[in-house]
Amino acid sequence: MPTVTVSSKFQVVIPQVIREQMAIEPGARFSVVRHGKAIELIPVPTLEELQAELRGIPTDIVDDPERF
Repeated sequence: MPTVTVSSKFQVVIPQVIREQMAIEPGARFSVVRHGKAIELIPVPTLEELQAELRGIPTDIVDDPERF
């Protein structure tokens, strides 16, 4: 398990092996979540990634006026 050191500016460098495995690019954004004494970094998807997830979703669905 790779370890990191917190700099005097409270920065950490993500180890190269992790960056490569997760395809992390400079400028990538993360949400930071505290779990007790642990810290979790959660990637924030880009607009393009969100749009790609929505491709193929049917948009021709007719609203059913009887559903309410």
